[in-house]
Amino acid sequence: QVQLVESGGGLVQVGGSLRLRCVASGFFFSGQSMLWFRQAPGKEREFVSVISWSGSSTYYEDSVKGRFTISRDNAKNTVYLQMNNLKPEDTAVYYCAAGDYSGRTPASVEYWGQGTQVTVSS
Repeated sequence: QVQLVESGGGLVQVGGSLRLRCVASGFFFSGQSMLWFRQAPGKEREFVSVISWSGSSTYYEDSVKGRFTISRDNAKNTVYLQMNNLKPEDTAVYYCAAGDYSGRTPASVEYWGQGTQVTVSS
């Protein structure tokens, strides 16, 4: 049974930081690219970042470049998203996903987590 369990969301002020964590089970995590998406109220789910199976390659959506960092620990079946200098427009439910490194769309995702809420207050 595949599971992706996110944690680390919460309420933070503008300029603050949060570290999201996603623990995976039920599939070969070390061989799988991992992604983060987010969905704000009334908006479509959008790509945030992706990391290759080895961690050697990463890619970010333009609005988070320089503020967010994706990383992984294959020994712990865990992927992280460090979010710094948070802005109100970062408010969304953040989803961990397993999928294709180059896909970067919801349609290319194989497995989804349940999501964790991030709220940035001004």
